[in-house]
Amino acid sequence: MNLDFSPVLAGWEPLLRGTLVTIEVTAGALLLSCCVGLLIGIGRLNPERKFIYMLCSTYLTIFRGTPLLVQLFIWFFGLPQFGILLPAYMCGVLGLGMYSASYVSEVVRGSIQSVDKGQGEAARSLGMSARQAMRKIILPQALVRMIPPLGNEFIALIKNSALVSLLTIHDVMHEGQKIISVSYRSLETYLVIALIYLVLTATAMFILRKVENSLKAGGMVQ
Repeated sequence: MNLDFSPVLAGWEPLLRGTLVTIEVTAGALLLSCCVGLLIGIGRLNPERKFIYMLCSTYLTIFRGTPLLVQLFIWFFGLPQFGILLPAYMCGVLGLGMYSASYVSEVVRGSIQSVDKGQGEAARSLGMSARQAMRKIILPQALVRMIPPLGNEFIALIKNSALVSLLTIHDVMHEGQKIISVSYRSLETYLVIALIYLVLTATAMFILRKVENSLKAGGMVQ
């Protein structure tokens, strides 16, 4: 078997554009997942607030209990049946972001609960409300502890972004499939795509490791 990468290398410009789209979709989904995940995680901290707790728990059950691909298809193919037409790019970001938020929420909840309860008690003894104690004392400490597990979720998000090509988003996977349709060099194309994803995830891991090490050096991570 002879490998011929020339058709893939000839299409480096579409692959580069597709890689940039992959990065954009992943970044948008990451921002959405962090915002929604933070709200869901905080909402599940207090079971005594039954309505909010049940609402957040239901979100968690639905989004963690169904496949990401099915959720993407609901956003893209299902919503138009209700007259809601969203661009493919937005469907990809929403699908990835809302799915990832269900996992980020557990990272948020676990990190907040790992902060010593005495921190909150000390804040309230100084006259702070529960909301002020959360915003000024507890959450900043929890955010530092979230970095390693959030890094793992970010890596998973990069890899899961390959599914958005099924929504006709021109990401690197979609551009690679167009090259295959012309050159019929599927193995070579998928090997190059795999290398691109490997570079993206390795770069993300390197950056996250640098951030974590800097925080450790500053004494912010125990």
